[in-house]
Amino acid sequence: MRRMLRSLVIATAALAVVAPTAAATAGPRDVKRAGLQSRLDGVVAAGAVGALAEVRDAGGVWRGNSGVAELGTRREVPVDGRFRAGSITKTFVATVVLQLVGEGRLRLDDPVEAWLPGVVPGGRRVTVRHLLNHTSGLYDYLRTLPMPPSPEFLDNRWRTWTPAEQVRRAVANPPTFEPPGSAYAYSNTGYLLLGQIIEKVTGRSYGEEVQRRIIRPLRLRGTEMPGTSTRIRGPHPHGYVPTERNGRVRLVDFTTMNPSVMGAGGEIISTTRDLNRFFVALLGGRLLPGHLLDEMRTRGVGGGRAYGLGLAWWDTSCGVRVYGNDGDALAYQSWSFSTGDGRRQVTVALTPTFDGDPDDAVEAFVDRAICG
Repeated sequence: MRRMLRSLVIATAALAVVAPTAAATAGPRDVKRAGLQSRLDGVVAAGAVGALAEVRDAGGVWRGNSGVAELGTRREVPVDGRFRAGSITKTFVATVVLQLVGEGRLRLDDPVEAWLPGVVPGGRRVTVRHLLNHTSGLYDYLRTLPMPPSPEFLDNRWRTWTPAEQVRRAVANPPTFEPPGSAYAYSNTGYLLLGQIIEKVTGRSYGEEVQRRIIRPLRLRGTEMPGTSTRIRGPHPHGYVPTERNGRVRLVDFTTMNPSVMGAGGEIISTTRDLNRFFVALLGGRLLPGHLLDEMRTRGVGGGRAYGLGLAWWDTSCGVRVYGNDGDALAYQSWSFSTGDGRRQVTVALTPTFDGDPDDAVEAFVDRAICG
């Protein structure tokens, strides 16, 4: 979901800025991390209702929050709160796909046509690898849907979408580029197809496979694949989207919604603790053998971000490379990154106000967390 949705809403009229309040569980020995709270406050000041984060390194665990959990209140963001993690879902789904490859039940170079006959025009040329690394050229189905601040957007709030109808909307449009594998263009459509392929291979839904293979073994107690369930259970910040009515743009509480619109590309609900736990397990080789983890960290062709098979990476100011993913789930945005050895990790989530772009502030927070 990341990037494309945000570009649609950032251009909305300015909305009220929420002044940050702060609290953190950092102890007096956290001298190295003294600037983390101020950096997190800076994230909120840059365009968030509230934010929460967890940082792990040799010095232990730091958890912090800033802003408020709900507009019109002074209620603090719960540091252990749950949130919609958007496209970080893709790393979970990609991990399941690669596990199936490791089991010999699927190949990265299998054409989509072999598993989903007739679903994708030219599906003999589009491979599983192309879907994973966004080099398929398939049109992104999200571009066919109304998005904030359009009032029509809210009409679909409770609608249950099926992957089949979303894919049909996508392939009704010409490919972004030809041939598959020749360029990079982020497309959520590819992950809807991967979810369907997982079901064809295993006889179970992608959500069940993520639960069975990742969530339960790693004891990610705050993580779930909600399917069509509209609520976020347990403590959580409220999320908002901008909506235009009668010529005015205002924030509407969008905490509850049917996440089937995001499906295998973005439905997951999680916590900062669980995402850090997931990425340290993944990068530490607990979920994939070394050769498949290497595949995951191999960049595809074309421009764009450094992105492999459901995994992204970038280099911090101190030259340390971090791996992970980020996610945009309409009313929630999140980032989770870890060093390759898993010794330093950071996850931050926020609820945006859409009157600014907190990306730079988040990057500064991640940089401080990794580099000190």
